[in-house]
Amino acid sequence: MMSWDKFQESIAGINLGQSATRFAKGFNSSVQATKERLGQVASDEITELPQEYKDLEAQVEALRTAHQALLKVTKAFESETYDYPSQIQESVAELGINFTRGVTNFAANNLKGTNLPAPSPAEAPVPQHKTLPHALSRAAHTASSSLRQAPGAKDDRLGLALAEYGGAWDKISQARVQHDDAVARSFLVPWQQTLQTSINVAVKARQAVRVSRLELDAAKQTLKNASPSRQEHARLEVENAEDDLVQKTEVAITLMKAVLDNPEPIKNLNELLRAQLRFYTYAAEALSSVQGEIEELSVAAEGDYRKSRDH
Repeated sequence: MMSWDKFQESIAGINLGQSATRFAKGFNSSVQATKERLGQVASDEITELPQEYKDLEAQVEALRTAHQALLKVTKAFESETYDYPSQIQESVAELGINFTRGVTNFAANNLKGTNLPAPSPAEAPVPQHKTLPHALSRAAHTASSSLRQAPGAKDDRLGLALAEYGGAWDKISQARVQHDDAVARSFLVPWQQTLQTSINVAVKARQAVRVSRLELDAAKQTLKNASPSRQEHARLEVENAEDDLVQKTEVAITLMKAVLDNPEPIKNLNELLRAQLRFYTYAAEALSSVQGEIEELSVAAEGDYRKSRDH
């Protein structure tokens, strides 16, 4: 059975032009990678890359991991429903309403001029934001109205407190929409752009270095096992592979330094923080503005309760 080395030598010796040469190099580098993965290549036969390159490679990989880790969570801001408690149930209900409205409008348009009664066209419902602040606001106002409109209802402190609470969340819900827009525009778009462009370009340059290094080590193996008639050709292949590796390593180092020196990621992070700070500050102010009044209602209700228990 033909050995790997002899098979590689025979492949390299086939003269079918530049495409065949590229195929042979690609095949040889794949074989070299497989051998290294299986531990069939001694460590001293693997070309050592510059320490500067290896340090930069580790730093770029850490930067890519950092981008991916934060993006995995912050991408939630692209959809306003990320904290909405009843999204699925309401979506199903909305589908039913939209279907009924579609059937009604279809009948209204197609029964005109016939002897059958045509229903009045149904208007589309006003779309509602689906965020937790919007849900809290709507729930509080609904609860307040329910208490105030109950038969025999009196001056109900809980209903008033719920109305105040809902009013605060009205303001917060508007700020939430602005917050999500700001995060998407000032953080998510540039953060993803950095990941998909400059970082990925540096990663591809690293991959090119890896392939070039494998081709060099494969060429060295071919030279080591070459017959006398193939020695000169194999030696030239090694020299060309060395030049290619040096060039690709220099390009990768330049690209990785540019990525690591880029100030945009920390600028983007600051924009994320600013948007969150504005939102949470506004939310705290909105809640604080009604908390005093609700606390007074709470104290008054507790006082009335104690008086009623004393009699």
